[in-house]
Amino acid sequence: VQLQAYGGGLVQAGGSLRLSCAASGRTFSSYAMGWFRQAPGKEREFVAAVMWSGGSTYYADSVKGRFTISRDNAKNTVYLQMNSLKPEDTAVYYCAAAYGVEVRRMNSYDVDYWGQGTQVTVSS
Repeated sequence: VQLQAYGGGLVQAGGSLRLSCAASGRTFSSYAMGWFRQAPGKEREFVAAVMWSGGSTYYADSVKGRFTISRDNAKNTVYLQMNSLKPEDTAVYYCAAAYGVEVRRMNSYDVDYWGQGTQVTVSS
C-alpha cells in the first residue's frame, strides 16, 4: 500500500495550493482518507477527512471555510485545496488512510497508512 503526497511549496499569505495524495495497493472503499499536518515543535494535528465511499467530509475548525477536501475515485486520488493561506498553516502535510472510521472521529491513532509528508510554507 502506498500513499504518495505531493503539491506542497512556498506561497505568500492569502495564496492557494492544492495537495494531492495518490493511493495504490488496495481498495480504499471502506476507508476515511485524511490530511494531517505537523509544524515544528508541535504535535501532528488533524486537518480534514473524506469518506472514500459517499464523500462525506469533516474539517478542523482552523481550516473550515478555507480548505476543501475531495476525492477522485477514478484516479484513486485525494485532494486538499487550500485557499486564503495563513503563516500558521505552515507545516509538513501528511495524507492518511484509516479503516472503518467516521470522518469526524479520525485521529492519528486510527491511521493505518501514512503517506510521506509534503512541506507547505506560507510567508507573511
